[in-house]
Amino acid sequence: MATAPHRRAGRLTTLAYLFLLLSQNIAALLLLPLIITSAILTLIWIGLPFVILTGTLLRTLAHSQRRTLAHLLPTAPLPSAYRPIPPAGITRRGATIITDPATWKDLLWLISGAANIALIALPATLLLHGTYQLLFALHLLGPTLYGFYTPTTTPHQLLILAPSALTLTLGYLLLPLTTDIYLRFNRLLLSPSEKARLTARVAHLATSRANTIDTQAAEIRRIERDLHDGAQARLVALGMNLGMAEHIVEQDPQAARTMLTQARETTRHALTELRDLVRGIQPPVLVERGLHGAVHALALTHNLPITVTIDLHGRPADPVESAAYFAIAELLTNTAKHAHATHAWVHINHGQNRLVITVTDNGTGGADPTPGSGLAGIRRRLDAFDGTMNITSPPGGPTIVTLEIPCALSSPKTLPSSEKA
Repeated sequence: MATAPHRRAGRLTTLAYLFLLLSQNIAALLLLPLIITSAILTLIWIGLPFVILTGTLLRTLAHSQRRTLAHLLPTAPLPSAYRPIPPAGITRRGATIITDPATWKDLLWLISGAANIALIALPATLLLHGTYQLLFALHLLGPTLYGFYTPTTTPHQLLILAPSALTLTLGYLLLPLTTDIYLRFNRLLLSPSEKARLTARVAHLATSRANTIDTQAAEIRRIERDLHDGAQARLVALGMNLGMAEHIVEQDPQAARTMLTQARETTRHALTELRDLVRGIQPPVLVERGLHGAVHALALTHNLPITVTIDLHGRPADPVESAAYFAIAELLTNTAKHAHATHAWVHINHGQNRLVITVTDNGTGGADPTPGSGLAGIRRRLDAFDGTMNITSPPGGPTIVTLEIPCALSSPKTLPSSEKA
């Protein structure tokens, strides 16, 4: 579904996320000596493999910090703009990591780990200390406070309520302030520069353009092959049968009649193959009824029970509509073929100028967009429209695939909100 406007988390939720941020910063401090060691070893070349390892760990850690910050930031999530690491070559991979400006910004964030820990730990420590004092004052803990103070009377023990209330109030008031400082500081450190963002954008567009060209070329070759091996071959056979019937129609009318019958059957098969070919390029139901009608028709003819929910007040552009339809068809085919599911759900809506499609099944999970797979093909198809595909498919299921394609809707029209197939 389209993402709703971001709201600030409550104080208790914020505190939970702060503990997660604290653990990430502690891990960053533990990683710092390894990075320094690998940098020193690089002087004798042997450190390059360690640079690749620590650089990858640094990217993973920084990206996890961005994802956690996204739950606390009132704006959009922090993007990353790393240069892609080459698949082979130790020197090339190490040089890519070292010369990437995003790596140096991550290192700056890594070095500032102590300051980050102090910002996070201050309100958390006050809240924990105040809670401990409160429990002690209420006789819920041992007889000694931190092993230093042992009240002899009940009034003396209750006197601890005042500092515990003060400590809790101070921690409660400092929590949003220190959180805001932490968020601003780390947003500055972890946000890519405008140049890095543009560079990553250009690289993504170049890759998606190349993939689009390759996909179009492969589709043209498929159409040519289907025409050559299917309809064209049948039409050639049709011409030969008609020619032979023309020569023997007077000498052997019965044989000519048989050939004409074969020619009619060949014509029927050729028309069927041409219809299938056209349907593979652009299904007629998609042209006539749009994505709403085409997906419902697809669900009705599928051998798997599919619940379809669509909330669209118009139609996207034809190329977007076609890409979305074939992506849904491919996902449902994978569900029936590989997931061993007994039910699937398709939800389509539009929000924030994005077409959002969610396909869910109750299958065995483990979906993986490996190169050459149908999922990888869907991702390449969406790249042409600057779309994205996110997959959640733990072992045992369920599998949830979310497709997002930037687009506007035309011809506003209220469509039925849901239908079960």
